[in-house]
Amino acid sequence: MKKRYRFVLLLFLCAALFLPGCGKKSGGGKVTEICNVSYDPTRELYAEYGRVFEKHWFEMTGEKITVEDTHAGSGAQSRAVRDGGKEADVVTLALAFDIDDIAVERDGRPGLLSPDWQKQFPNNSCPYISTIVIMVRKGNPKNIHNWDDLAKDGVQVVTPNPKTSGGARWNYLAIWGYALDKELADLGGIDAIAVPENAERVAEAEKTAYEFTKKIFANAVAQGMPTGARDATDDFVKRGHGDAFLAWENEAILSQQMAEGEFEIIVPEVSIKCEPPVAIVDAVVDRRGSREIATAYLNYLYEPEGQEVIARNHYRPIDPDVMAKNRDQFPEVRFFSVDDAFGGWLAAQRKHFNSDGLFDQMLTEISGN
Repeated sequence: MKKRYRFVLLLFLCAALFLPGCGKKSGGGKVTEICNVSYDPTRELYAEYGRVFEKHWFEMTGEKITVEDTHAGSGAQSRAVRDGGKEADVVTLALAFDIDDIAVERDGRPGLLSPDWQKQFPNNSCPYISTIVIMVRKGNPKNIHNWDDLAKDGVQVVTPNPKTSGGARWNYLAIWGYALDKELADLGGIDAIAVPENAERVAEAEKTAYEFTKKIFANAVAQGMPTGARDATDDFVKRGHGDAFLAWENEAILSQQMAEGEFEIIVPEVSIKCEPPVAIVDAVVDRRGSREIATAYLNYLYEPEGQEVIARNHYRPIDPDVMAKNRDQFPEVRFFSVDDAFGGWLAAQRKHFNSDGLFDQMLTEISGN
């Protein structure tokens, strides 16, 4: 037993040397590596952008640096940074709540970044936007054309789990918001929520949205819900599971290109405006002395070259000139935002995704417990 214990301990210590994170410095003590903790579908984006930024930094300063990035479900990544499992100079996560969660004081310990982090970079610290689309198989055998078709009996829906995946929370809110918009169409759709006189109608529309969203997620639970967006993509694309896949727009475009016509993308007329934010992890960069590089790394996302990288990886750039050059790959969508339909991410998280929230209630009803 002692030998076995020593062997396991040795494995653990060896593994610890390779835990995701940063910390390399040159002999002179300068930081030469920063770490970006990101979410699942940005692997290709930040792999390319990291190379572009390393080149830009060298040309600007003569200093060679390395940008490392790590990817998993956004919620899981947030918790790993928050709890110290991953050391990040910057985080580029799927939704604002996951970064807010890193900023919250816990058990007398301050958060790892400033509560006003979203004011530190342009566009509420969102250098690009995206949306949620529906991916179907060649020929669209189940005749799926909009959100309503996903609620039909027998339609196998693939989505990651909203409890662990930021992308899945966008999926859920896209469905719920569509249902609200449809129910309130005679009052102006989503915009009717902001009018106090509409409170009774909004409450009735919320009941309809609950049942509609529950039906679609019942069709998803039957397939099993992966923890992250990339694993859900593999379920649909590589393993052949499901009739419809709820996907980030960039993930759907990438999958379609790689699969050479095996899939079709349905872009709903109404969908959610996904705004994935970025932030510096103050506690880490101040301790490591990496603030200058980390700030430049995030700032360069907003520069034309960074925005071109974003467009090449099928996210919607916020620079109007870059967006105009890439308009053909991004169909028109009538967007609603989390603020419009849900009162912001804090309210949405509390109502829908916290323990005993509406999503947990749905799962209980779906399982029949």
